[in-house]
Amino acid sequence: MKKVVICQHRLMHYRTTLFDRLRDACRERQIELHLLHGQATRRELVKKDEGTLPWAHKVVNRVWEVGARDLIWQPLPPSLRDADLVVLMQENRIFSNYPLLLARLWSDRRIGYWGHGVNFQSVAPNGLREKWKRLLLTRVDWWFAYTEMTVNILQGSGYPAERITQLDNAIDNQAFERDLAAVTNVQIQSLRREIDAPEGAPVGLFCGSLYADKRLEYMVDAADRIHATLPAFRLLVIGDGPNAEVIRNAMTTRPWLKWLGVRKGLSKASCFRVADVVINPGAVGLHVLDSFCSGVPMITTAEALHGPEVAYLKNGVNGLVVQGGVDRYAESVVGLLNDPVKLSLIKQAALHDASRYSLTNMVERFADGLARCVAMPKN
Repeated sequence: MKKVVICQHRLMHYRTTLFDRLRDACRERQIELHLLHGQATRRELVKKDEGTLPWAHKVVNRVWEVGARDLIWQPLPPSLRDADLVVLMQENRIFSNYPLLLARLWSDRRIGYWGHGVNFQSVAPNGLREKWKRLLLTRVDWWFAYTEMTVNILQGSGYPAERITQLDNAIDNQAFERDLAAVTNVQIQSLRREIDAPEGAPVGLFCGSLYADKRLEYMVDAADRIHATLPAFRLLVIGDGPNAEVIRNAMTTRPWLKWLGVRKGLSKASCFRVADVVINPGAVGLHVLDSFCSGVPMITTAEALHGPEVAYLKNGVNGLVVQGGVDRYAESVVGLLNDPVKLSLIKQAALHDASRYSLTNMVERFADGLARCVAMPKN
């Protein structure tokens, strides 16, 4: 069997199902999969997002805090050094990547990258860090690209298409889909009473962390304009974060804006069942899959600092991507709410795409890419 190691500087809880399923899929392809991970840095501990897997190799990372950045060294245990392929996270700050990239010049071991290609949320896309990332972009044997956006970046840099696997990054949404199906009409009506949204009143939903890149002030300004045109409109906010004060302050003068804090399970699903649209003018990431699974169209802006998953959102097809200021955003939301035919078509397309961007599909693509990489001749 071929031996493959995937390195993660820390194991996120939402990735555990991916790695469990990927291990099984690799075994079917005569590949022995190993997962190597360390621990969260001191500054990452507040996120409380780490998971565990009994079969993973957990090591102790060395971390140096340099200004606002953490530099990481992750040791590769001797038992994994004979791997046929090591898949690295494409992050400048992981210093232990560099010896492995250099050893590729004389070693039979293949090296793969798993990443975005560029930092989509960088405030200095032409700065030194991004230039360094571009310099190393093509210095690997295989690429496991998050989305189509990453594939386009790689091909634009001259990386061969036959050595790229487009993963279509996803998480396990089966539990959320079960919760959506389990929500009753009684629960929906109860939530409508809680947020003072009579039957037929349009509801916009924000679901996610409350931080600066979500453009919360912009969202409140847009909601003011939507409400001015559609007085029955309600904005429902679920989630929490360092910028929650923006929402808390806005509620004091806007009785139609309701903030319920973090909601999970059936409670979260009920919010999506009540909503007509997802109001998200800021950063879009994996939560776009909540929109697809629920069939509630997401409306975002072209100018926000998005993650690569924004590639899943097709303007006018399964959601809206608005260009322009707050007025244009509000007009787009109102226009969609006032056009039931278009709203229905976008809902149907969103539901359809939920099956495309699934964890099952991601696992199969990942396993196929690993198998193709270890089977090819070493350059």
